[in-house]
Amino acid sequence: MSGPVCFYVPAHIIDHIARNARQLGMDPDAAQRTAVASSAVRQQRRLQTTTSLDALTPPRPGKGDRQIYDDQNTWNTGVQPVRGEGDQPTPGANVNAAYDGLGATRDFYRELLGRDSIDNAGLTLLGDVNFGEKYDNAFWDGTRMVFGNGDDVIFKDFTGDVDVCAHELTHGVTQYTAGLVYTDQPGAMNEAFSDIFGACVDQYVHKLDAGEHNWLIGEGVMADQLYGEAIRSMAHPGTAYDNPVLGKDPQAAQMSQYVPGGDPHINSGIVNRAFYLTAIELGTFPAAKIWYATLQNLWPQAQFSDCAYVCAEQARILARDAKVGRNAPQTVRAAFREVGIS
Repeated sequence: MSGPVCFYVPAHIIDHIARNARQLGMDPDAAQRTAVASSAVRQQRRLQTTTSLDALTPPRPGKGDRQIYDDQNTWNTGVQPVRGEGDQPTPGANVNAAYDGLGATRDFYRELLGRDSIDNAGLTLLGDVNFGEKYDNAFWDGTRMVFGNGDDVIFKDFTGDVDVCAHELTHGVTQYTAGLVYTDQPGAMNEAFSDIFGACVDQYVHKLDAGEHNWLIGEGVMADQLYGEAIRSMAHPGTAYDNPVLGKDPQAAQMSQYVPGGDPHINSGIVNRAFYLTAIELGTFPAAKIWYATLQNLWPQAQFSDCAYVCAEQARILARDAKVGRNAPQTVRAAFREVGIS
């Protein structure tokens, strides 16, 4: 089964860096390589057929094992297998971080949500490190999770923040469940569910709950000169960064700011904030159960209003079965109305 290439750092940030690198005293070649390589990966995925025997055949049960590859700073994936399930740690810190990140995401889905790997049938989790040269991004390409090293000026190695791994692997979960198309409102929801479960895995790993978490996405991969900035804020979309290097965060926080046809990363802030508001009231993990049930009951062209309705219905069902608080349906509806979705 194939899906869109989903990048962690949105195109508007990468493009801003590439346009302004020289005047900011940064390496313009490194910035341009990231932009060009990302475009090439997208084009390669577009050229691949989306209908194949694999896509039409139900997944075979697997073991949910992990396999990490070292791409050896080439622009290819799957270059050299370096650590498999149960293998001892290697000298490469990012190899071990990727292995741990895949494992933490797998364990969160299994233990909290009852899901067996990305496809719910034990799919092997593939992770690649050392992709490209100073590559300032990470992505899910429809089959595997790929981490760049960063340039250590803007971004550090993308294995350094567990929510990167959880975010990208959740694109795989969405691919195997709702199959949300990557455009307009379903595309924004595709990105939002990845941020949502990325934040949930971060809290799961660090044993935090809603009131203790910072609700920032990507703060752990910012280089030292950008300490304190992040790629997105779920609590306050549009405030994650504001500086000459990254530009100004354009993410929407409510429907009055929605950009028709806009980048899914921009409009995803609306749904992100609805989850944040839900989690603050109910707790992160009860909210995660509701939103995971919602993801399983959406469809490729679903809209924000569909998400709001299904989410409230799933909250009602889970409340009836005493799996979340009794006031969960009202909390969910209030959260969506707060961001202008009803």
